Amino acid sequence: MMKRDNLVRVARFKMLEKRRQVEQLEMMMGEFGRMAAELDAQIGNEERKSGITDVAHFAYPTFAKAARARRDNLQNSVKDLKVQMNAARLSLEESEAELANAEKLEQRDNARDDSDERRVASL
Repeated sequence: MMKRDNLVRVARFKMLEKRRQVEQLEMMMGEFGRMAAELDAQIGNEERKSGITDVAHFAYPTFAKAARARRDNLQNSVKDLKVQMNAARLSLEESEAELANAEKLEQRDNARDDSDERRVASL
């Protein structure tokens, strides 16, 4: 049946799109985590050079302050991405279930069509 074929193709496309979104979110979270770790190392180096680790100190390095702010923003972005990731995973699970149902319907229809053809051929 053409109708079921289209249903399966659309469901498969949706599922693949959701999977791609999950993979992109995972990649972004990993990249942001790596960038935050690099900033941590740069902050540590800058604090060692200046000998000042107190952020409230008047002579605390400007670069270290900026790097801290950027790192904090990246960490907040990772938290936001985790929320999006959970939603994307739920959506992926739903689209996988939808695809499985569409495939079952297609198989059922194909089996019905085959049995109808056998019945007609035996007459």
